[in-house]
Amino acid sequence: MIRPGLTFKLSVLLACIGVLASGATGYYAYHANRAMLVKEAGHSLLTSTELLGQRFSASIDDVGADALVLASLPSSAEVLATGDGSAASASRERLAQVYSSFMIHHVEYLQIRLISRAHHGLEIIRFDRDADGLMRVDGGDLQEKAQFPYVFEPLTFSPGRIYTSPIAVNHEYGAHAAQGKPTLRVGTPVANAQGSVIGVVVIDINLADLLKRLQSDLPSDYQVYLSNEWGDFLVHPDASKTFGFDSGRRVLMQDSFAVTKPLFEQKESEVLVNGLARPRQAEGQVLAFVRRPFGASEGNRFIVIGLGKPLEDVLSGAQLLGGSIIRMVLIFSALALLLAILFARALTKPLHILAYAATHLFAEHAMETLPVKRTDEIGILARCFDRLRREIRSQMDALHVKQRELVHLATHDVLTGLPNRMLFMEKLERAIDDATRRREGLAVLFVDLDRFKQINDQFGHSVGDKVLVAVALRLKQVLHSADVVARLGGDEFIVLIEGPRSAEAAPGIASRIMTTLNEEIVMDGQGMTVGASIGISQFPDDSGTAEELLLNADAAMYAAKSGGRCAYLRYRDVLEARRRKQGDQTEVVHVQAGESATE
Repeated sequence: MIRPGLTFKLSVLLACIGVLASGATGYYAYHANRAMLVKEAGHSLLTSTELLGQRFSASIDDVGADALVLASLPSSAEVLATGDGSAASASRERLAQVYSSFMIHHVEYLQIRLISRAHHGLEIIRFDRDADGLMRVDGGDLQEKAQFPYVFEPLTFSPGRIYTSPIAVNHEYGAHAAQGKPTLRVGTPVANAQGSVIGVVVIDINLADLLKRLQSDLPSDYQVYLSNEWGDFLVHPDASKTFGFDSGRRVLMQDSFAVTKPLFEQKESEVLVNGLARPRQAEGQVLAFVRRPFGASEGNRFIVIGLGKPLEDVLSGAQLLGGSIIRMVLIFSALALLLAILFARALTKPLHILAYAATHLFAEHAMETLPVKRTDEIGILARCFDRLRREIRSQMDALHVKQRELVHLATHDVLTGLPNRMLFMEKLERAIDDATRRREGLAVLFVDLDRFKQINDQFGHSVGDKVLVAVALRLKQVLHSADVVARLGGDEFIVLIEGPRSAEAAPGIASRIMTTLNEEIVMDGQGMTVGASIGISQFPDDSGTAEELLLNADAAMYAAKSGGRCAYLRYRDVLEARRRKQGDQTEVVHVQAGESATE
């Protein structure tokens, strides 16, 4: 017979084991869940911030494309060459209708102007917005703008280059609705038939409307921060802290968030911080900041975009789980004490088995030895313990599944399921390392859809999304299983071809891609043809780094698109064409110099 003292000791021991096991499990689950939620929220914010930055850059690029379209119209050079904006002209009126159409279809445009190099930068065509809508400025109201950087700087550019101004508040005289609004100006030179720059096309963008449109898809609890390259806040949850430089009261992002200093020093491209790990710098939030360049490279323009989410909202699920864990710990602690009192006189073997299972919660062999088939209290305790372990494991498995889903979303395009830019760049860098080690080559194909914008405008974004999915499927069908295809964003795709076949196979693959994308696609009963322009860059001939290969392929694609859509071009051919063009220009200069000497 067990003495009373031993019964008491066994009761206390079993109760302590139950309490410690439940408490340790609850403590670990609670803190692990908090850390996991914060980490997942940080990665989600970082992904959203990067996507927001890409959309901002793409929007500015779209404005630059519109400016190039207007500048390349033959009537633009004709109007600049034949008038000063005062005399009536049929060609000027037709061109004004085109400018008006652009203003109607782009509500974020505040002004579109055609400015002459002559007459001290006189405005030839000008459309503004005012409280009543679209307004054309004409006659004596046209102003001379030669003293403004957005005029005299683009005049020094070669045709086809884009000027992007600093982001500032518009204080120009007679700016109508643009007066006092945050404005970004995009300009490009207009050349005559001889290639001489005779004017500029300038588009003023309402930055507030543009940012509001870009933020429309963000969750409502996200806090948005945006600054220029100097750190001045352009967007802040507290509106009084924005555009302080315009009123002489500067509020800088690097002062408000010290962790962003490496972004402005261009030492880092992204920063992630949370109030759980660094409470002084995160201020009770999870924050993600990304530095994003935009516009032409001459001005070294960049913005810093940040997204924040209250730490309290991120951890709300952990608080609920913590309450459940405390209740479970209390319940099972009380149950352990009761069982210890009732079964202290029982055989010690089942108690040893339970103690061993309590110290090896997730060990399968420990669970198999539990006396779950017994009908007495020991069997009940064993089955309850097993259910607790299964419930905790089920919750952990669910959390792991969510984590894997978030990792997939962070590295793949949501619409097409293809790898995104981040994952593609990782694959490309690894491929470059492998090719260097094996002394092999690889090729990068930059694919840009030619008629996607028209399809999007004509049939709507839902049909456009379906077209992108169909294009992704066709690209995968055309390519070899070892090739990699990714979506960079919008209507841009990128292909990686590895191995010794890359140099010879790249043009053929580009041709097959163009062929399959020129085939008709039927969406919702509508037939349409997408078409594509492709640029090819090769390692190691064109570059030795992933970023430069991508940039060179992009440059070759634009050269192919400028020479006529539905074409492909290698980067080496682009360089050769540039060298021939420079040689021709040098020869012309020499001939002219010889003629002058003869005279």
